[in-house]
Amino acid sequence: MRSRTLHLLLLPAFLGSSVLALAQAPASAPAASAPATQAQIAALQQAVQSAQSAGDNAWMLVSAALVLLMTGPGLALFYGGLVRKKNILGTMMQSFAMMALVTILWAIVGYSLAFGHGSSFIGGFEHLFLRGVSLTPNAAYAATIPEQTYMIYQLMFAIITPALITGAFAERMKFSAMALFLSLWSLFVYCPMAHMVWGVGGLLNSTGGHFPSLDFAGGTVVHVTSGVSALVTCLYLGKRIGYPQTNMPPHSMTLSFIGACLLWVGWFGFNAGSALASSSLATSAFVNTHFAAAAAAIGWSIAEWIHNGKPTALGAISGAVAGLVAITPASGFVQPMSALVIGLLAGLVCFFMVFAVKSFFGYDDSLDAFGVHGAGGTLGALLTGLLATRAINAAFGKDVPTGALDGHWGQLLNQFAGVAVAWAISIVGTLVLLFVVDKIVGLRVSPEEEAAGLDLSQHNEEGYDFNT
Repeated sequence: MRSRTLHLLLLPAFLGSSVLALAQAPASAPAASAPATQAQIAALQQAVQSAQSAGDNAWMLVSAALVLLMTGPGLALFYGGLVRKKNILGTMMQSFAMMALVTILWAIVGYSLAFGHGSSFIGGFEHLFLRGVSLTPNAAYAATIPEQTYMIYQLMFAIITPALITGAFAERMKFSAMALFLSLWSLFVYCPMAHMVWGVGGLLNSTGGHFPSLDFAGGTVVHVTSGVSALVTCLYLGKRIGYPQTNMPPHSMTLSFIGACLLWVGWFGFNAGSALASSSLATSAFVNTHFAAAAAAIGWSIAEWIHNGKPTALGAISGAVAGLVAITPASGFVQPMSALVIGLLAGLVCFFMVFAVKSFFGYDDSLDAFGVHGAGGTLGALLTGLLATRAINAAFGKDVPTGALDGHWGQLLNQFAGVAVAWAISIVGTLVLLFVVDKIVGLRVSPEEEAAGLDLSQHNEEGYDFNT
């Protein structure tokens, strides 16, 4: 107790001496510590930037993997289950072939044509053989991730786009013709369209293009081009033997159901990954993607229920894919309730295209690539211009309206321009390439090969061995 009292008596003296010592300290002491403080701030800023880059890069690599998942196994299973069993391997091989062929083409010249500096219509050759595509960011495209990450992410889009076309000519094109046609298509249709919409200096680029078109994740670049090209291809090839008199139902809805679910999951990388960062914009695109798919599945199912008396699994998964297609260009520009509207309309419109328009004109779009991707992509691109809002994405500036209902009605014209260019390049480019490939190797399998099926006639193997 006496010791505690002594300490209390000495405390004021100690504090007084400390204050006196601080008062008598040289004035230069704070200045001496300033450089250390600035260095600490700089180090802290660098650490924050490194953390952001690491987080963004991790999300983008995962997104790239998710988009590749959409082609194989997603699209391969989805399309493979919809054909007759004698064509399952031939159909799945077409998607798998794009994973290999487009990758090689992209590394050699495709990335440069799509994202190199060039004209308003196509990039140049500055990145030939990936020259200059390094592990440091390219600020023109994505400032927080390595350019190689951006390159590989965009490659996954380039892979799935021509693979979507295979649904239109399923069960009747030679494997050699398919490989040559879609390889050329990826260079002469996809790459120019990707450059016009997303490339620096592109005609339709939303930041500086002559017709600034809003396309967050590929409504025109991926779905309109593939869907319209699919229609042209099926018309050029003609109908399958026996169509439409012979019933050609899917041989395995189970496989198609699994494929559709994988597409739904992979689409989060497709749309949310297009934010190019682990950001709130990625969250918005993620939410919109899911909402639109759900609404479209319900919309298609209700329409089918009314039309046929029963909803089907095929209708539900087709509707979900239609909603995913339609929300793609709008995913990073609209509110969640707008996404529900886009999805519902996509389910109804794409149902009408498949059940009414296709039946009326009688074309043999085997797996409805045009009815879902061409029609859904066009609808989504136009609705983006109507419903986009600066509250989600101030694409043209913080205080500048984005879409028509946001106050920028002229954006509808820009969206029409983007759709028109996509339709034009798809129609002309596809017709020319089909003609050239037909002259070089021929497009269709023989009637005997078509009757035997692509599995045996093109690959000398079968998807199912019922003898063992």
